[in-house]
Amino acid sequence: MLRVKKLTTMLTFGAIALATVMAQAHAEMKFDHVMNIGSKGSGEGQFKYVEDFDLTVDGKYIMATDAAHAWVQVFDKATGKFVTRFGGKGDNDENLDKPEGISTAPDGRIFVADYNTGDVKVYDKNYKWLTTFSEYGSEPGQNIKSEFTSIRDGKYYMPEAGNHRVSVWDLDGKFLFTFGTKGTKNGQFNNPESAKFSSDGLMYVADLKNDRIQVFDKDGKYVKGWGKSGTGPGEFKSPAGIGIDKDDNIYVTEIGNNRIQVFDKDGKFLTMWGKKGSGNGEFGNLHGMFVDKSTGWVYIADTKNNRIQVFKPAG
Repeated sequence: MLRVKKLTTMLTFGAIALATVMAQAHAEMKFDHVMNIGSKGSGEGQFKYVEDFDLTVDGKYIMATDAAHAWVQVFDKATGKFVTRFGGKGDNDENLDKPEGISTAPDGRIFVADYNTGDVKVYDKNYKWLTTFSEYGSEPGQNIKSEFTSIRDGKYYMPEAGNHRVSVWDLDGKFLFTFGTKGTKNGQFNNPESAKFSSDGLMYVADLKNDRIQVFDKDGKYVKGWGKSGTGPGEFKSPAGIGIDKDDNIYVTEIGNNRIQVFDKDGKFLTMWGKKGSGNGEFGNLHGMFVDKSTGWVYIADTKNNRIQVFKPAG
């Protein structure tokens, strides 16, 4: 009997020790500022309204949409050096009006969602226009106010702030299905801003005006959600961009709170950083974000400050 009690005690202390180590690891999850990319202006490498990101298919370059100047700008992800840009204002097939969401397909094609026109423009890996699908409207296959998109298992997922839903196409532009309506119930939206996938195929949606994160499977079935209006840990004020790291931790930018919060895949709060301002680690009007799974570096659209801020895990 004594041996059983001793073993039970040892197991209990072991569990406590493990929990303590995990709690310390979460508490110590911090990020160092690496660099800023861009400045205010209309020249190469400059911004007026940076929105969303994705990597090129080779993983070397990060692409950023500029909604005001209609460019997609490409930078070396390690140095921030400007590489090229494509799109831009105009009436030709390759031109854009207000690009926001950007997603790269496994074959290298680049899908850019235009907020104003409803177009989804597709470019090859060398940034040459290939085709256009969808249009502005509320019918199936149309969209209003497209936001930050994702590609998963041969499907293109677009949250629509104007129609309060997520629409889905195949990668040839064939409309498949849509889910969501305006409201506050589970599975309803009020201005969904971004839809990003974890490694296990769950889609995390920033439900901006409902101040919460909702989670769905790839077919649009509601799974879970968390968050409410506020300024404390786990509370939100206009959540916008979502990034997901290699451990499936969920990073969320907040327009209203000028900060980034990090959660595990179940919605447990891990850490946060940021405040209003223009210095390093300070933000204004945050929008999209991207976490590079190969390096852990975090790219953040610091929209009001006309730049991308880049951070890396401390240590």
